[in-house]
Amino acid sequence: MNVETLLLPFTFGFMQNAFLICMIVAVPTALLSCFLVLKGWALMGDAVSHSVLPGIVLAYILGFPLILGAFAAGMFCALATGYLSQNSRVKRDTVMGVVFSGMFAIGIVLYVSIETNAHLDHILFGNMLGVEADELWTAGLISLGVSAAILAKWRDLLLHSFDPAQAQASGLRASWLHYGLLAALSLTIVATLSAAGLILAIGLLIAPGAIAFLVVRSFGTMMLTAVGVCMASMLLGTYLSFFLDSAPAPTIVLILTGLFIIAFVRRLALNRRASRQIIEAEAKA
Repeated sequence: MNVETLLLPFTFGFMQNAFLICMIVAVPTALLSCFLVLKGWALMGDAVSHSVLPGIVLAYILGFPLILGAFAAGMFCALATGYLSQNSRVKRDTVMGVVFSGMFAIGIVLYVSIETNAHLDHILFGNMLGVEADELWTAGLISLGVSAAILAKWRDLLLHSFDPAQAQASGLRASWLHYGLLAALSLTIVATLSAAGLILAIGLLIAPGAIAFLVVRSFGTMMLTAVGVCMASMLLGTYLSFFLDSAPAPTIVLILTGLFIIAFVRRLALNRRASRQIIEAEAKA
């Protein structure tokens, strides 16, 4: 394969837009994934990503911007989950499962009941190769705002993730941090609609943080590693999809899954080596 063939994907406008949307959404999704992993909110990201569908359909029916409907539905899911889990004996993960599956089902029913030119598979799985200029601007503005907010408050969010009671005792507004993180999650999912769709967005919101968590020890380095892993995986997956004739989003998630397996195996090997060294040192003593 010659150099001209290797550079061929960069000569097409739709591929250039795909690479650009990858770089835009990689930063906020990777940063958020670090907090979702620490807080154990993997299912929350899954719930919100699925729950935006009825908001999108209702916004289309009412003639509102789709981004407003998606954000409203995501926040409703998060708030409803919190209310139901606090006022019932049902565990939080069970409530999330019921809420997001119910909202997703409502979205499907609404979608099939209307006539629209929008393809459901583009909403569910993304349409990275069909990203338009206005979608790039929307994703860029959301990503910039979310990333700036997280970087400005990452220490407060870190304390709140580990110990909400200590964060509140330290004078931090725990409720603001809690709902601010939920709002950032909902906005980021809206930004990733064009790139990954609803279903595969969860991969971008969990895998980078999980990989970084296995590789590094400090949280600052974890965020940098997650951003690097997410951006590299998205760019590589989009590039390979051109030659494999596959959809970019699933290819990206497969790469992230492969990297997670590699990081997990590496961590197991390091743990076994450390245990062996401790045993040998005790034996010599």
